[in-house]
Order: sequence, then C-alpha cells, then structure tokens
Amino acid sequence: MSPLEILQKYWHYSSFRAPQAEVIDTFLAGKDAVAILPTGAGKSICFQVSSLLKDGVCIVVTPLIALMQDQVQQLKKKGIAALAIHSGMHRTEIDLALDNCVYGKEKFLYVSPERLQTEIFRERFKKMNVNLIAIDEAHCISQWGYDFRPPYLQIATLRELKPTIPFMALTASATTLVRQDIIDKLNLKNPSVFQKSFLRENFSLVVRKTEAKEKQLLDILQKVPGPAIVYSRSRKLTETLTQFLLKNKINSTFYHAGLSSPERMTRQTNWIENRVRVMVATNAFGMGINKADVRTVIHFDLPEDIESYYQEAGRAGRDGKRSYATIVFHEVDIHNLRSKAELKEPTLDYLKKIYQALSNYFQLAEGSAQGEAFDFDLDVFSKKYSFKEPAVFSALKKMEEFGLIQLNEGFYRPSRVHFSIDRKKIYEFQVANAKFDSLIKMLLRLYGAELFSEFVVVSETQVAAALKLSVNDIKTELNRLQRLQILLYEPASESPQITYLLARQDAERLPIDKKEMETRRKLHLNKMEAMIEYAEQNHRCRMQVIQEYFDEETFQPCGLCDVCLNKKKKDNSFLLKDYSEQIVNVLSQKHLALEELEAAVAARDKELFVEAIRELIDAGKIFYDEQWALHKK
Repeated sequence: MSPLEILQKYWHYSSFRAPQAEVIDTFLAGKDAVAILPTGAGKSICFQVSSLLKDGVCIVVTPLIALMQDQVQQLKKKGIAALAIHSGMHRTEIDLALDNCVYGKEKFLYVSPERLQTEIFRERFKKMNVNLIAIDEAHCISQWGYDFRPPYLQIATLRELKPTIPFMALTASATTLVRQDIIDKLNLKNPSVFQKSFLRENFSLVVRKTEAKEKQLLDILQKVPGPAIVYSRSRKLTETLTQFLLKNKINSTFYHAGLSSPERMTRQTNWIENRVRVMVATNAFGMGINKADVRTVIHFDLPEDIESYYQEAGRAGRDGKRSYATIVFHEVDIHNLRSKAELKEPTLDYLKKIYQALSNYFQLAEGSAQGEAFDFDLDVFSKKYSFKEPAVFSALKKMEEFGLIQLNEGFYRPSRVHFSIDRKKIYEFQVANAKFDSLIKMLLRLYGAELFSEFVVVSETQVAAALKLSVNDIKTELNRLQRLQILLYEPASESPQITYLLARQDAERLPIDKKEMETRRKLHLNKMEAMIEYAEQNHRCRMQVIQEYFDEETFQPCGLCDVCLNKKKKDNSFLLKDYSEQIVNVLSQKHLALEELEAAVAARDKELFVEAIRELIDAGKIFYDEQWALHKK
C-alpha cells in the first residue's frame, strides 16, 4: 500500500498534515530525518506509517512509560502488532518480547533508552529485521534541552550494530542549539530537517496577572465554551479547584498520579467523551491524549519553562478552531517558582546523602543491582530518614538526570501470566495434580495458546467469576503454580519504582561532574527566568516571543494574543463600539449562538468581534445560557 492508503486504512484520515508526507518520503529514500513538530502536529504518524510500508520492526525509543503503553494499546486496537519493554517487567517477559520481535510479526517495539545498552537487548537487536529507529522526545539527548536524559547519548551506538538503518528523531520543541545537538549526538548522516512553524493561527495566548486567581479562572471558563484543561502543580490544589468549579456549576473532575489507575482511566474517559467539561490536573495528564476539540488550556501556576508550557498549551485547538492558552498568576507565584527552582537544584553533598540512604533502604552492596527495579514509597522513605519529601524528590530527579537511577512515578501494570513449561508437561501436571486442573483449563479457555509464547494480561476477577471462586482464591492458586514453576505470575501493580541504571556506587564517589552540575543549574534557572519574563511583559506579541525563543524569525504579530488585541482595541475603538452596539441590538430581538451572531453582525474583524462579546459580558449587558446561546440582559 501507499503511505496515503495506510493512513486511510488505519487512521481514517483523508490526507497527511504538512510535513508528515515529506518525513515519510525521507524514510523511503533511506535517509535520516529530524522532525520538530509542535504538540498536536502528528509526530507519531510519521514513524508509524513509515514502518508499515516495509518489512521489519520499528524500534521506538521513548522515556515515557505511560506514553509507551498508550501508543501500544492504540496500535493494537488498529490491529497492528506492537510491544513495549520497560522497567518493572519480569526478565522472562522481556526475553519473550524480544524473541517475538526476532521471530514473530511484531511491527513496533517501544523501549526506554536505558534498555538499549543491556546485553539481552543488544544481542536480540543484532538478529532483528529492523526497518527504522525512531527517537521520540529527542530533545532529551541534548544537555540544552528541557528534560536531558543521559541514556539517550548511547542511542547512536545502535548504528555500530546496524549502520544502514535510518534514524528518525522527533520532538515537539527545540531551539537551534538543541536541534544541532540532536544531529551530533545521534550521529545522523546528512539528515533532512523538518521544522513546522511554532505559529498556531487559531491560537490565542493570554496572560492574566490578578489578585483573585479563582475568580479569574471562573471568569474564563464562563466566557469560553467547550472542553478545557486546567493545569496545577499541586495534587491537593487540583482537588480544591474542582470543588470550587463544581460549586459554581461548572462540570469538572480532577486527575493526578495519586489516584488509582481505574480512577484515572474513568475520569480521563469521561472527559474525552464530553461527559465532564473541565479536567483539573497536574502535568501527569495529557501526554498522548488525542482530543481535538479542547477550547482552552489554563495554567493556574506559572510553568517552569517555555518548552513545557507550549507543549501543554498545544493540547488546545487541534481541530483548527479558535482556542485559548491562558496563564493565570499572582505576584507571589513568581517567588514560589524561583523557590521551587532552587529546591530542584540540590547540592552534591545532599545527593550523596540521599544516595547513601537509598542504598541502605534497599540493603544494596556496592557493585550490585545494576538494571534492577525496586518498588519505592517516597513518603515511607522520607519519614524513615527524616527527610523532606519535596527535597528528596528533587534529589532523585537530579540523580536520574546524571544517569544513576530511573524514577518511574507509578504507572499501572495489569496482572500477567505466562506458562513456563510446554503443553505436554502442562497436561502431565494436570493429570498428577487434579486440584489445579480447572484453573489451568479456564486460563487456556479464556486466554488461549498465547500463554505459552508470551506474557498475557489476565483478569483475576474474570477467572474467579468463571470458576465461582473469590479473587483472593485465584491469586493464591496462581502464586502456588508459580512456586511450582508451572507458570510465571506478575500481579497488577502501580507502585512507583526506582531502577538502578548503574550498579550501586560508593556514595562519596558518585560519577557526577560538579562543574557540569553547575552549568545545568544555570541553564534551568535561565529557562525559568525566560518563562517569568514572558508572563510579566505586556508590550510584545506573545506568539512572537515564543517563536523567537525557538529561534524562528518572524516580523508578523499574531493578532490574537492579549497584547495584540489590546493594541487593536486602541487603534479601532470606533469599530469596537460599532460591533458592541450591533451585538446588543441583534440580541434584543432574539438569542443566538456565537457563530449565528457573528453572521448577523457580518463582522469582518473576528478577533475584535470576540473582544466586543467579552467586554459586553464583563459589563453584564449580555450573557451565555446553559446551551451557550447569547442573550441580552
């Protein structure tokens, strides 16, 4: 099939967005590519369609386990074979997954960068028929990026094993410096570079500095109809804001990593399907979610940097219709952001202290535990050693930055089962152990022969219902079968985990360059100050500020942000007044939806027309009803 036929068959889109087709053509020509496409521009389609065009498997390197799982599930729903390997998986499960990529019909293998250097991966990689290596979140390879991950630096070593396989590096945001770093560190060969403009023509960037943040939040949501995301840094605040919005009759829910996986999934589904209008969430929410009709994204706290802000804001308006990205902040938020930035840059002595405590906590000898994952409770650890949780978390993230450990902040892993002996021996075991016969038969009836070839997701509840036993009985029996070496049973888990990327070190001799640590500290603080400057300034077009931050030369103001609209109001005060009078006159005769009102007024300047609506609502002269029709008071 052609690229377009694959797109239509699996994704049901009629055409590619620019520059997806060009990126795919580069792959077909056997060349390396760098694609810098803002959130919502369809990065994953570039490598997914590419790989489906040729025999073999695509290796997708990504640091986000939740995103890995989501993309694997989405591909499987389309009937495309895909797997992921990550920390928290049993070694046998990883072994089977890699075998399936060598001998089976898998098309996509999602893998964290930390896994690439393991012997088990590299040996199987040599045997795989690989057609593409895709590096998602490629900014992580650059020390100038906003989420540097040292294991990304090892990706280029795959070239030594398969020098002819094209690389495709993808990210949502990168400055010129980061882009060149990606090319250098991945050892890309004369790559084609695709960079979509950071300008979003349907996007209105707004900043509101206010003494009453909750009132401003309510005001925005009452004026802008449609689905919304409200981002907050604090789990507790997501819950408090949700209660505030519900009290004011705005249908809302909250989402953060402290909720159980079923709760998170239910809330996410309700929001995606528009049963809930507003999702109040930490930045744990939104990655990989494809909801096109989000009308506004509101940051209730100042984001840490422009890169992450623009990525999160970009979840609004993917359908191309008018949408808003708003920051609501108070003067005290600037002080809080600077304090948190300092907290996120712990001293080397403090890192050594936390590292030694971790080694004691897990009872690890020097030189042990490389590649091993351990369940980790931040609260229990902090209390045991009398540390403050925020400071410990910052230290762990800094250790991750320097490639010592990997911290996975709780993602749901369903229960999985794999028979570790063949069919003949299973049958012999059933004959000799009749008490296990019904359970084994039921597992095979429900989940089939795949149990012999790979780890299969199972539901203890489903098995228990079928056998008319309790869930605890099923779990007990599965554990017994595991002890008898009949099967491998991995119970469901969503505990955070720490994986030792390097063998346990002497805490006093951690392989951390103090000079580089200081360079990184300055980089993070500079990014934070750029974010503060963006929020506080009110004289330059906000879209231009962002475009220039990403080294995109532009001389044309967007005409949509709050700064541009304020200038336009001053320059067109007569037209604004004329729109206001026409709106009141039309609505005095009948109530209308916004689009109907715009047609009735025949507004040539849509932005000024929307601003007139906003001012009339503020003045209490018109209002929206529950169906989002406008009325005259």
